[in-house]
Amino acid sequence: MKKFEVLDISGDAGIKAYGKSIEEAFVNAAIGMYSLITDLNDIKGKNTIEVSIESHSLEGLLVSWLNELIFQFDTYGFIGKKIVIQGIEDKKVVANISGEEFDPERHERKLLIKAATYHRLRVEKVRDVWEIDVIFDI
Repeated sequence: MKKFEVLDISGDAGIKAYGKSIEEAFVNAAIGMYSLITDLNDIKGKNTIEVSIESHSLEGLLVSWLNELIFQFDTYGFIGKKIVIQGIEDKKVVANISGEEFDPERHERKLLIKAATYHRLRVEKVRDVWEIDVIFDI
């Protein structure tokens, strides 16, 4: 099973992520988003940060999760490569993200992602696979 695919959306960017569990789907959505920003093969897992997010719904949790990762990138230059989610319970996600500070001398800059949006957002279990569709403002 593929982890994610890039959606062709005029004027914006989007991904479709997959997972056998909701945690795996959230991880693959984040990795897919990071891959829109830079080539993850060039990112080293030098540093680890912990992220904890809560929201009112599963969809809100996904948007808040991705927007927190965008905030970490915009504010601290931190881009992740390896993500371990401890669990998604009671509309809360806690994760450890290993990565490093983005260095324009070493890292290719692809898209400038402003935010994950609710436009055409979908978090759904189809048979035994979780699917996520998310569109980003660029």
